[in-house]
Amino acid sequence: MTTTANVQAEPSVSFSPLQAAGRDHLWMHFSRMAPFQQRPMRIIDHADGVNLFDDRGQRILDGLSGLFVVQVGHGRDELAEAAAKQAKKLAYFPAWGIATEPVIELADRLAAAAPGSLNRVFFTSGGGEAVETAWKVAKQYFKLTGKPMKHKVISRTAAYHGTTQGALAITGLPAMKQAFEPLTPGGFRAANTDFFRAPEHGDDLVAFGLWAANRIEEAILQEGPDTVAAVVLEPVQNSGGCFVPPPGYFQRVREICDKYDVLLVSDEVICAFGRHGTTFACEKFGYEPDIITCAKGMSSGYGPIGAMIANERIMEPFLQGTNFFPHGYTFGGHPVSAAVSLVNLDIFEREGLNQRVLDNEAAFGSTLSKLLDLPIVGDVRGDGYFWGIELVKDKASKQSFDAAEREFLIKQYLPGALMDNGLYCRPDDRVNPVIQLAPPLISGQAEFDEIEQIVRATLQDVQALL
Repeated sequence: MTTTANVQAEPSVSFSPLQAAGRDHLWMHFSRMAPFQQRPMRIIDHADGVNLFDDRGQRILDGLSGLFVVQVGHGRDELAEAAAKQAKKLAYFPAWGIATEPVIELADRLAAAAPGSLNRVFFTSGGGEAVETAWKVAKQYFKLTGKPMKHKVISRTAAYHGTTQGALAITGLPAMKQAFEPLTPGGFRAANTDFFRAPEHGDDLVAFGLWAANRIEEAILQEGPDTVAAVVLEPVQNSGGCFVPPPGYFQRVREICDKYDVLLVSDEVICAFGRHGTTFACEKFGYEPDIITCAKGMSSGYGPIGAMIANERIMEPFLQGTNFFPHGYTFGGHPVSAAVSLVNLDIFEREGLNQRVLDNEAAFGSTLSKLLDLPIVGDVRGDGYFWGIELVKDKASKQSFDAAEREFLIKQYLPGALMDNGLYCRPDDRVNPVIQLAPPLISGQAEFDEIEQIVRATLQDVQALL
């Protein structure tokens, strides 16, 4: 077997010095590295608004906001200036028993925006760390309140919650875990809200939602309520392609969590900060969690930052005597990222981006739904500026593609073809094959139309090859 390390670039392929350096030294995330030994990697050189520009000079519409991150668009001078101003004043200081001004101000701003009594903000460097923090604080909270056996977490099948050992244990994607097992013990799964492939009540969305919520109660009872600390759910599940909660779903989950004294964690790493037209998506879907995890859009990607936001009930035992939370991160609450996030939130308010999403989400959905006339498109689903297009082999039966077809479609063809045609988005097959779309919140009908046209042309081309 030839190893990646022994594969040499083909003599006929020309690598620039920068591309050669990337080939020889850069280990990219979630990426097969072998192909880059034989062909140059694409390099994004600069960006402006909703557009990316690569090292070949091609304009590419950013249909994924980088990675569900760049809410206010690329190239915002005031965000770059905010970072420079704070870095010049105070570039770094840890949030370990001593505070900085932007970190306090951002915590105050987030607490004011969060629902109910979610007033306590613990900063992290990103989303996976926020989920890791939520599980750790849930475990310790119950130890401090006399229920030390409560340590398990219920999440949903196929859900993604991060890559650290704890967050990965909460993640419901077996293939992502195999290389790293054994994982942190305590993660268990219940059904998700994929209505397109509903195993029960496929003709009644409300009944299906109640059925799915009741599977969470079933999981709690199966594990024992005295051992379950938290239920961790995304408002709209990312992995699998935008599973939207049915009406009444989260209200029933809230009832279940209250019944068994289980914390409800709303994992809003993707969904917060306008992706669904509200600062926190739980507000849109009508439930109040005990903890919110968030990151990505908080700074629109102009600085790495995340947070766990807990309610006063959870904070109360940590305010007693010598109790403390023995957990933290070097870059959690970085003052530069916090300063940038404050200006980012100013842009949201000044430009009315939440309302813009609410005003335009129906148009985005209806534009994408035009693709349902293609034989390869089985379902178009989503909410706000977060949509998924599920691809099928047979529309009538909802038959999906086999392993070889998925390999070609999702791993080999679509990523490059969509980029070559001028659209950056996310082909994914962690469940069934989907194309995910989440453009910057400054996008409008012109961008929706361009997305639809590029996806249509690309799918028409690939249909002929399958």
